Amino acid sequence: MIPPANLTAAQRALYDKMRAGIGFTAIGENGTLLGPWNPWLHEPHFGGSIWKLIEALSASPTLPRPVREVAILVTGRSSVRLTRSMRMSSSPEQRGLSDEKLATIIAGRRPADLSREEAIAYNVAAALVDGHVLPERTYRQALAAEPMVRI
Repeated sequence: MIPPANLTAAQRALYDKMRAGIGFTAIGENGTLLGPWNPWLHEPHFGGSIWKLIEALSASPTLPRPVREVAILVTGRSSVRLTRSMRMSSSPEQRGLSDEKLATIIAGRRPADLSREEAIAYNVAAALVDGHVLPERTYRQALAAEPMVRI
């Protein structure tokens, strides 16, 4: 982890862009970026390219906000520091998910009241994050659900 005080000029430029663009509070108490963002600062020419891809994908999402949020939360829950900051993130209206769904996912459990699309996103993300091969049935469900085909 690179604390902001130790960033080079190139790292600082990327840090400022990422910090402004991160949708939830993935920032440590000393300003350190949490999750995948901090490692990208080590090589700003690579991290900058990754960040541009993230921005492009975020500008024209094909998944509805609640479905994206489920996938993001499932992916991020493996980081204790990151999930702590997710609890204090945006409002339910901004996320598209209730506080109950948020808390259940962060706790590592699958909410019982997920919509069909949210459930598919949860199943895909959980299988991949846990290091499992994506089950054929889950894969077929994702392909059949519009707009999931573009995951």
